[in-house]
Amino acid sequence: MYVIRENTINVKSKGLGANKYSLYLVEVKSFKRTLISNSDTLKTKHILIALFTISVFTCFHHNALGQSKIEKGMTKVTIMYPNEEGKTFDMEYYASKHMPLVASLFGDALKAIQIDKGINGRAPEDSLPYVAIGYLYFDSLEDYQKGIGPNIEKIRADIPNYTDIQPVILISEVIQ
Repeated sequence: MYVIRENTINVKSKGLGANKYSLYLVEVKSFKRTLISNSDTLKTKHILIALFTISVFTCFHHNALGQSKIEKGMTKVTIMYPNEEGKTFDMEYYASKHMPLVASLFGDALKAIQIDKGINGRAPEDSLPYVAIGYLYFDSLEDYQKGIGPNIEKIRADIPNYTDIQPVILISEVIQ
């Protein structure tokens, strides 16, 4: 069975009003193959398969916030949170409060956001190197610098709300 749910995130962009982004979550649940005895059931099945195919295709062309495609030459800001003994990290707060705050402060200059949750090291016996990694994408380094300057204190002030880990920042250019 295919289940398609739509959730809406409201992000208020600095000076630009509120923007809505749709998150389409597609769940594929197991189902038993059954004989189809009437045309209505067949039509429903075809519609569900078509919707699933469209949503998968859409996921490949847009990230989770429905934002533009990541392209060669863009500036990527990577925020890594090392796994340190005795430290804490609230992924729910980070994903639902902190990153939307960051998006609202950067406004239209921010082209995409991605979040990774660490689950393991390189090998099963290796410790987890990072508990989380966040990615911010901009058209240029200048776009990032214009946005971070006036907003750095607001961003830093929110960090204690989700972690006591000192993040490691890498600014890079997207090659592929």
